[in-house]
Amino acid sequence: MPTSTPPERAVRLGVSPLSWTNDVLEALGGDVPLDTCLQDAADIGYQGVELGRKFPRDPQVLPLLLARYGLRLISGWYSGYLADRSPEAEWQAAAEHLRLLEACGCDVLVYAECSRIPQTAPWDQPLSHSPPLSSVDLPAYAERVGQFAARLNERGLKLAYHYHLKMLVETGEEIAAFFEDAPPQVGLLLDTGHAYAAGADYAELLRRFGDRVTHLHLKDVRRPVLDWARRNDVSFNQAVRAGLFTVPGDGDLDFSALADFVRRSGYRGWAVVEAEQDPAKAAPRLYAQQAFTHVSKLLFA
Repeated sequence: MPTSTPPERAVRLGVSPLSWTNDVLEALGGDVPLDTCLQDAADIGYQGVELGRKFPRDPQVLPLLLARYGLRLISGWYSGYLADRSPEAEWQAAAEHLRLLEACGCDVLVYAECSRIPQTAPWDQPLSHSPPLSSVDLPAYAERVGQFAARLNERGLKLAYHYHLKMLVETGEEIAAFFEDAPPQVGLLLDTGHAYAAGADYAELLRRFGDRVTHLHLKDVRRPVLDWARRNDVSFNQAVRAGLFTVPGDGDLDFSALADFVRRSGYRGWAVVEAEQDPAKAAPRLYAQQAFTHVSKLLFA
């Protein structure tokens, strides 16, 4: 049973399984059972978890598994290719993922644009090798994402667009340009860590696009590791192994603007603790507990 059960609030606290098992680097947490992740999350008091690579993808199996731990499925990363294919083709490609989200009662789909990145070992390329947003017809691309989001809305799901290091929409300028063109049904996934690591001011993103926020990823960054990674132009995977990301309160980000946004905006949704760390170096339960305490004080004090 959870050690502490938070009262019902508009903002629900969840956690990503990335601290237990990395989705890309199979050696990081490859030996950590899924049950360990779910039990830890439940014991600490998190209300939900996002998808990870060890989760069953059967719509009849996953809801029952999570229910055993008193957890909900929050959402799951979806690799989209709307920069290069039609909304109809994307809709067909997403069908199985949508069935799983719906079966688990999710209301958000995390959309990550994977067009234009290398199809072989993209996360092993230098951080500077990101596809420029200028490589696409931005108004047409934004419209396609809007059409896909509109169809999600008809199914009771919101699209949360995930800007990300090494992907088509990465920098502050690219995030702003995309959301200035994107129709209103395209929601913003505000990821503190990916904004900071890309040199973007997440507080400015909230000021400009706070009304578009449909999902929150709370990730901290160790500034010395980021400086080393940028100076040596290492790969994303090298930076992760070196400890680029950590849980809120353990790095160099100032989360006060995020806390102010949650209190003042009326945001209703999930705030998800996320940190790609090596579980052999950063004990997942310990860091997840520290993050739960820190974020609870930050958002609910």
